[in-house]
Amino acid sequence: MTTFTKTSQSPAASKHIAPDFISSDSAALASHMSHCANGRSRFFSLHAAFESAHTLFFSRMVTCALIAVAAVGMLGIVGMV
Repeated sequence: MTTFTKTSQSPAASKHIAPDFISSDSAALASHMSHCANGRSRFFSLHAAFESAHTLFFSRMVTCALIAVAAVGMLGIVGMV
């Protein structure tokens, strides 16, 4: 939402209207801060932990799969002895 204020009192310049950027910026900042505060719920830390695990494992899915296959293979070899 943009509010407008007059910049001059002269008749010729009274038709020129400038936007009030400061109040619109502060309103946007207040909205953003409210959104962030609402986003930090009881399960925020749990969600952050799951997001970190997702980033760690799923970005390297092929490597994790190869390590898992190698681990199962090693367990199979050890189990045969």
